[in-house]
Amino acid sequence: MRKALINMHGRYAGRLWQDDEGYHFKYDEAYLQSTAPWAVSLTLPLRIETYTSKVLFPFFDGLIPEGWLLQIAEKNWKLNPRDRMGLLLACCKDCIGAVSVHPTTETSL
Repeated sequence: MRKALINMHGRYAGRLWQDDEGYHFKYDEAYLQSTAPWAVSLTLPLRIETYTSKVLFPFFDGLIPEGWLLQIAEKNWKLNPRDRMGLLLACCKDCIGAVSVHPTTETSL
């Protein structure tokens, strides 16, 4: 299982993980109860329930670089271009915009 902490405007907002059943995203309860929480995407509105998908959510997939920058990442880090979660974890710690993705090895979800 691969996991990431998702930050919104520098605040911890939730967790994204991949397992044998697909991809999952869950907002943190404290984040949801904080003042003025923002959704990470219009396609992932604020809610307590976990989002689940067989493919990487389009919003997160859209954070992965394209073109020459993707080729550099694939070559330098020996990444498989079909491993979308691997690319997201390797390339999206400091994205342009409000959302950042931080790999974690924490066992709790």
